[in-house]
Amino acid sequence: MFYFYILKCKDGTLYCGSAKDLKARELVHNSGKGSAYVRSRGGGKIVYSEPFRSWGKTLSREAAVKKLSRLQKLSLIKSNGLSKSLGRSKR
Repeated sequence: MFYFYILKCKDGTLYCGSAKDLKARELVHNSGKGSAYVRSRGGGKIVYSEPFRSWGKTLSREAAVKKLSRLQKLSLIKSNGLSKSLGRSKR
């Protein structure tokens, strides 16, 4: 299983990414060894995720969401946050 996720950085900005293990990825981001973007903002918390069966579909979803405005991303998070998305059907 692969996951697309949105991480809310400590400064309030949003970061989109993909991973095989959400908990491990969040730990990497918060250890300062993840992306330079998140590292420069002091880490953060994954607030949204979607599961996928293929890495390609995960990356396609990441690319699509990165094109959304901040307001649209916040709406996505609000309408279907992490607790709900983990129970969603596999794509």
